[in-house]
Amino acid sequence: MISIRREQVWAEELVPRLRLLGEIFFNAMNRKIYEETLQKAFSEIKELKDQLQADSIYLREEIKSEYDYEMVIGESDVHKKVLFKVDQVAPTDSTVLITGQTGTGKELVARAIHNASARESRPLLKVNCAALSPSLIESELFGHEKGAFTNAFTRKIGRFEHADGTTLLLDEIGELPLELQAKLLHVLQEGEFERIGSSSTIKVDVRVIAITNRILEEDIRKGQFREDLWYRLNVFPINVPPLNQRRGDIPLMVQRFVGKAAKKLGKKIKVIPQKTMEALQNYSWPGNVRELENMIERAVILSQDSTLKITDTLQLTGKQQAVEAQSMSLSEMERKHINQALETACWKIDGPRGAADFLDINPSTLRARMRKLGIKRP
Repeated sequence: MISIRREQVWAEELVPRLRLLGEIFFNAMNRKIYEETLQKAFSEIKELKDQLQADSIYLREEIKSEYDYEMVIGESDVHKKVLFKVDQVAPTDSTVLITGQTGTGKELVARAIHNASARESRPLLKVNCAALSPSLIESELFGHEKGAFTNAFTRKIGRFEHADGTTLLLDEIGELPLELQAKLLHVLQEGEFERIGSSSTIKVDVRVIAITNRILEEDIRKGQFREDLWYRLNVFPINVPPLNQRRGDIPLMVQRFVGKAAKKLGKKIKVIPQKTMEALQNYSWPGNVRELENMIERAVILSQDSTLKITDTLQLTGKQQAVEAQSMSLSEMERKHINQALETACWKIDGPRGAADFLDINPSTLRARMRKLGIKRP
């Protein structure tokens, strides 16, 4: 009896001690879990902060960018048709496919659509599909999780996620790798996607405007572009005409470009000779409005007095080139224009006074077009 009673007393004394030890252990474990959770939260906050800083820089650059709205100036019938289409589609959320030659002002048409839409309070976001490699363009569009692939040290928010509630401009859509076209099609159809390395579905409300200087129907026949994606993009097509179909708009553009260049260079150009204007109107303009603007700026620089002097030899054979251009295919015209720019730049592609700078396109885009057209340095 005495032994049993002692064991009972000992057990009664042990219970609170065990309870105390249990509480200490429980609190220690909770503290460890709390510290680990807190550390993880701090790490995620830092990642998000870094990402937001990067995004802030991107958005500031987008907002600060200056766009030459003179490129959408015009009173010709073909130009008015483009502006009429802009007015029609801007209030909707429909996907738009803008086609046309390089330098015609396709991006400005896209921005005009965005600025006249219900989404105009937020900046339009842009991705150049030709400027990045296939692996990078997927991450740029859809984002990735930390550790999704080598060097993925932090989570990245993609452009589709950033563009939720606004407009995403897909420049040079014809250069999008075939393996990514199915993923883009899914986003357009379902309004959802997954980041690389994640199984979580993200829903977005994004209006897509796509731009290309390629003839996508030909790419479809060659198996280089998905037909179902083309149908999805081509909901509301807008073709921006080349400058040689808008000759009546050239005098107005010339006056604007002269005024702009003169102000920039601190010069006073008061006279534009009639013969000069006629030569400009007769030239074929394979580089379109961009080429016109660059030529005018060059002329303003070289003019020694208040009269505009065009020194480019192109203007001397304008009528002849205009006739030749009618019999040339789009690819031939593009090849000729790129070759002219390369020769002017002594076959330098990158940097100031490089061919890409003259053409006002990304160097990687120029290299891609050179490969496509079979252009090689002699």
